[in-house]
Amino acid sequence: MKANTGSVPAEDSYLITAEDFYHIQRLEDPRLSPDGSRVAYVLLKVDKKDNNYHSAVWISPVNGGPGKRFTAGETRDISPRWAPDGQRLAFVSNRHEDRNQVYLIDLDGGEARRLTNMENGASDPSWSADGRRIAFVSPVSAEERAAEGADEPDEEFDADERQRRTEEKKKAREKKFDPHVVSRFPYRTGTDYLRDHYRHLYVIDVDTENARPQRATDDDLDFAPASWLPDGSALITWSVRDAETHDLFYCGQVLRVSLTGGEPAVLSKRGYHPMDPVASPDGQWVAYVRVPDRVPPSEGRRLTVVPTSGGEAVELTASFDASVNDFRWTPDSQWLYFTAGVHGNNGLYRVPVAGGPVEQIVSGVCFVTGFDVTNDHLAYVLSEPDNPSDLFVADADGLDERRLTEVNARFLATRKVASSEELWYEAHDGTRIQGWIVKPPEFDPAGAYPLVLEIHGGPHAMWGPAGPSMWHEYQVLAARGYVVFYCNPRGSDGYGHDFRTAIHANWGLADYQDYLTGVDCVVAQGYVDADRLAITGGSYGGYMTAWIIGHDDRFKAAVAQRGVYDLGAFTGATDIPRFTERIYETFYWDDPAKLWEHSPLAYVKDMRTPLLILHSEQDYRAPIIGAEQLYAALRRLGHTVGFVRYPREGHELSRSGEPKHRIDRLNRIVDWFNRYATGEARP
Repeated sequence: MKANTGSVPAEDSYLITAEDFYHIQRLEDPRLSPDGSRVAYVLLKVDKKDNNYHSAVWISPVNGGPGKRFTAGETRDISPRWAPDGQRLAFVSNRHEDRNQVYLIDLDGGEARRLTNMENGASDPSWSADGRRIAFVSPVSAEERAAEGADEPDEEFDADERQRRTEEKKKAREKKFDPHVVSRFPYRTGTDYLRDHYRHLYVIDVDTENARPQRATDDDLDFAPASWLPDGSALITWSVRDAETHDLFYCGQVLRVSLTGGEPAVLSKRGYHPMDPVASPDGQWVAYVRVPDRVPPSEGRRLTVVPTSGGEAVELTASFDASVNDFRWTPDSQWLYFTAGVHGNNGLYRVPVAGGPVEQIVSGVCFVTGFDVTNDHLAYVLSEPDNPSDLFVADADGLDERRLTEVNARFLATRKVASSEELWYEAHDGTRIQGWIVKPPEFDPAGAYPLVLEIHGGPHAMWGPAGPSMWHEYQVLAARGYVVFYCNPRGSDGYGHDFRTAIHANWGLADYQDYLTGVDCVVAQGYVDADRLAITGGSYGGYMTAWIIGHDDRFKAAVAQRGVYDLGAFTGATDIPRFTERIYETFYWDDPAKLWEHSPLAYVKDMRTPLLILHSEQDYRAPIIGAEQLYAALRRLGHTVGFVRYPREGHELSRSGEPKHRIDRLNRIVDWFNRYATGEARP
């Protein structure tokens, strides 16, 4: 799976910069046509002028040939979904009034037709088996639910009148939440506050002119995207948040929602946290992933099936010691394909619904970031060490693999791409740890390079040389002359249950030596200057960056990003308060000393390493209060510290933030390291 990087001479190639982010394209959400002859997918580009992202739906023939852009792509066109007859596509776009709506477009071409006109937008379309209806998700308040059907349809008003009414409603909403009366808990997530809107399921007739969508769910609950039973009688969904606790992650039920009325039927059993249910194409089963209740968040997700009519659930991956991510049914309902991280790679696997061993279908050094399957074909997007994104197809067994796109070939042909080297080593207690080294493109083994230790978040994430989220950052640091080292210490996914749960109730103390031993191993190879070491990480990586410099003084520069620094304050402010409660098995008011012992802020007096703190002002996962506390303490102590706050951004700044902010972040990291680790400040 090697990218075609062309034949440009090395002397005509350039080192990768932070600004090259504008040139990197990514593919998302591949979807095979019902007959398996074509694949629709989303091509995402960065728009420098607009400081935004644009995406379009493309279609490529499975047997080869040029792909064709199918939607305009001047805004954000996402979520392509084939009609059962393969003659139309539904997709989601924000091309009108900056609200996502569901659109339809014929495969013969022509203008897309807007199917929905929901006041608060629409997303996640799902076709009924007969192709006559589409289910979708739209957020609505109890007041709006009560008023449904009372207003005249918008189609009776001209554009100016619709705009006037929209502005009036916007002003009314702003007035309603000034002041903002908090009554939910948690009361904010992402980059916004949870007001009085809940995500509900609607169904709309596709071919009825001016059809009104019919709401299928009720109550102050959020519902996940739906799949249909084949006879069209019901939807399978998931109630995402419990009515009383409003927990974002740990409360929910798999539901069968009848379209003829009545209370939803609960298909999942107590004692587990179920997520992401999908009905089998034959209507006999519902597949979902679940983790046991009353266990640490480090427990992996297991692929489970339950009869659609209700009954006992069966865990198909109970003996597969890895956490299941995305999954798909085959059209014949005989197999479930899924992705899972193992030893630094996110491969593609399958398991028979009737029971049996898990088989790996797509392997190698790669990350499968999206896929789809028919009875005969696979389509999947891969990230590889030398190529951040391309689309592949193969037969259902993973054989006869073919690359369909080369979206970054021209860019890669003119850039010097650094490679990764695997490093297995023993931690201080003999535990084997997997890591990787990224060397500068023009590496000289006789040199003495500065080193950057990169630390992943989660803490139960998993990194590898093909991971798409860090590809550009590693390349930028290597191009600036740094050796980059990263690893998967205890607590990481991909190495089994015991490894993943090894840091339970013992953050910091259980895993920080895994990083330092790895750094020692790299330094021992002879090409790293031990006096020019730097460290950085985000989220739990930000926590660990601050923890390490509070316990070890070998690093000359540190950048802590979107971190958690005071576990007590974090628990009271985050949108996932039960996360820490489940890890430390206590409330923060019952045992504050326990949480303080594992908080980096407790060791702030020992933080002598020059530290740059990067944080988003609307980060409600790891709220900025922790960064403010850390910065204030270091300033009061007279230590070297910088603090950069990113407006309008949340916890996903480095992955989906504004392009200028993402580039600024990378340049600030490099500049800080150049100033304090190498003494070579950038002009």
